[in-house]
Amino acid sequence: MKTELLKSVEKKSLKSQTPYFEVGDTVDVHCKIEEGSKSRIQIFSGTVIARKGSGTNETFTVRRIVNDEGVERIFPLHSPSVVDVKPVRSGKARRAKLYYLRDRTGKGVKLSQRRTEHTTGA
Repeated sequence: MKTELLKSVEKKSLKSQTPYFEVGDTVDVHCKIEEGSKSRIQIFSGTVIARKGSGTNETFTVRRIVNDEGVERIFPLHSPSVVDVKPVRSGKARRAKLYYLRDRTGKGVKLSQRRTEHTTGA
């Protein structure tokens, strides 16, 4: 009973369409930044190393290298401050969490690209 009530309340704050992306994919996250009375959209691009949670609590972690320093940000998927998530490149991952990428530098960070089969309409 209690979970049904919570789900019905959560349903109002869920986004209607969320893009499809998996762990290992390279994504561009469009974030809304509020600075005083102005707002702008900033793009954070990197590799998705983790996804967890469900419903309004679903989050994903994006990692990128800036000036030879690793930067990770955790984004709530259904947050109004996350305007859009655009998958750029699909990476092949055999694990659910890619925390081992934290120890790697240079080309070792790059994941191999997943092949997608295109079907023709014939």
